[in-house]
Amino acid sequence: MADNTAISTVYNHFLTTYAPQGTNSKYDTHKKSELRGLYNSIVKMNKDAPLFLLDTSPSTQEFAVGLKENARTLKNVISSLSMDDSDNMLDQKAVASSDESVISASFIGTGDIDPDSFPSLEISVEQLADRQENRGKFLEPDSMDLEPGTYSFDIHSREMDYEFQFNIGENDTNRIIEEKLARLITRSNIGVSAEVLTDDTGKVALSITSDETGVRGRNGMNFEISDNNTHKTAGTVEYFGIGDVTKYPQNSLFTLNGEDRSTFSNHFSIEKMYEINLNGISEEGTSVNVGLKTDVESVTENINNLVSAYNSFIDNVNSYAEKQPYSRKLVNEMNKVASLYSSELESIGLNFSDDGTIKVDNNLLTQTAREDDAMEQFSAIKKFTANVLKRANQVALDPMEYTQKTVVAYKNPGHGFATPYVTSNYSGMMFSSYC
Repeated sequence: MADNTAISTVYNHFLTTYAPQGTNSKYDTHKKSELRGLYNSIVKMNKDAPLFLLDTSPSTQEFAVGLKENARTLKNVISSLSMDDSDNMLDQKAVASSDESVISASFIGTGDIDPDSFPSLEISVEQLADRQENRGKFLEPDSMDLEPGTYSFDIHSREMDYEFQFNIGENDTNRIIEEKLARLITRSNIGVSAEVLTDDTGKVALSITSDETGVRGRNGMNFEISDNNTHKTAGTVEYFGIGDVTKYPQNSLFTLNGEDRSTFSNHFSIEKMYEINLNGISEEGTSVNVGLKTDVESVTENINNLVSAYNSFIDNVNSYAEKQPYSRKLVNEMNKVASLYSSELESIGLNFSDDGTIKVDNNLLTQTAREDDAMEQFSAIKKFTANVLKRANQVALDPMEYTQKTVVAYKNPGHGFATPYVTSNYSGMMFSSYC
């Protein structure tokens, strides 16, 4: 049986190769009760599912992984539209920043905090947190001045020492070895990453950077590279020039309501109310105001975020229409959900296009949000969103439902039994191909 590290490597390979690029959020963590509910859903689904053979072509693998991750992203956006522990869709507060190029922010408060009583923030950014970089010498890509043999060097990172050993062959070049080292260092997961840079003349250099920003290590450095006490042949650190720091790590420096602050990262929270991202440096003598938007602005922004996520999901599914004809089944299902509420949604400014996406009339939407019975008029979009969430959960649970497959046998009606290995189709497809 494969260990957790191997499985993680397989899944990460497919995520970085095929899946849409995104980040994890707090909505990717779950309570035991939620995991128990997911398990029960899998058992129920497998009990009635027929036996079938899958198409394991690379295009199908790409579609399945991408579909599952797009469904997860859509679920997270919908979850973010409500305050924690609240069943009232669209009640999440929105945050306004007077200069998004310097500071972007979001509201992360919970139901036990009164957001109306929380003051706005004045922030002036003097310095952004940054990573350490050791950029090596630019060398001719097709030459190699080191003798063939086994070499090694050490990297001190996260209070640990790691030795990297590698061979240089007769026909190896600077580019080949640097690309090999870049892969070796990055995949080691020790807190540093590496890449090969090319200058205007075509020369190549190995650049090694810390994964984390801020000053976290000794001597003002997050990592150190040396081959003074290595076990194999030394000389590569000096040859490639990766031993010297070309950019030291630094913490962020900013003032918050007139008080000097510093953080390791450009991403942090304040008073468990605001999630802050520092994006740039403030102009001298200026500051950025961060505060909560009005209820009308919050509701309209939540609806626009929902529509954007929904359209992105539909566009991604439509992009596979030629290679994966069964993807049309999912689009048709989403269109059926939309048709139930289309007339009500159009009356508040949400119009459905022929391709299944939604266009927003912001003037009509804002006008509706300002009316006294706005929440009653928005009941349709809440029902629509609940149905979309239900469909996204089903897609995330079984993306193979929308791929091409051949049914081998149906279960005996009324005498079905759980087949736990049916859910291995998705993960097994990835693992077998990766190996």
